[in-house]
Amino acid sequence: QVQLVESGGGLVQAGGSLRLSCAASGRTFSSYTMGWFRQAPGKEREFVAAINWNGGSTSYADSVNGRFTISRLNAKNTVYLQMNSLKPEDTAVYYCAAHPGGYITRTQGAYRYWGQGTQVTVSS
Repeated sequence: QVQLVESGGGLVQAGGSLRLSCAASGRTFSSYTMGWFRQAPGKEREFVAAINWNGGSTSYADSVNGRFTISRLNAKNTVYLQMNSLKPEDTAVYYCAAHPGGYITRTQGAYRYWGQGTQVTVSS
């Protein structure tokens, strides 16, 4: 069982930056692939980024590639999402999720554990 708690969301102006954190409980965190997803008002939840168990492989949605960076610190059971050059269209609730498989996937159904989400609002 893994419990995930996101933090770091807030209100920021366009062009600004935020860093989201996701703290995980459980001794098996280092074996999970971790992902970030987001859901904007009136839209379906979508993939943002993912990182494999040791941080050696990452994947990004085209819409955030080059602006967002996912990283993890297994010693602290934490995964991060550094978001730069934020745009109003990045406004959403951001969720972190844990996938027990050893491969990166963008498929939401593969992620077994989810956090409660943190709100990110980017003003124009």
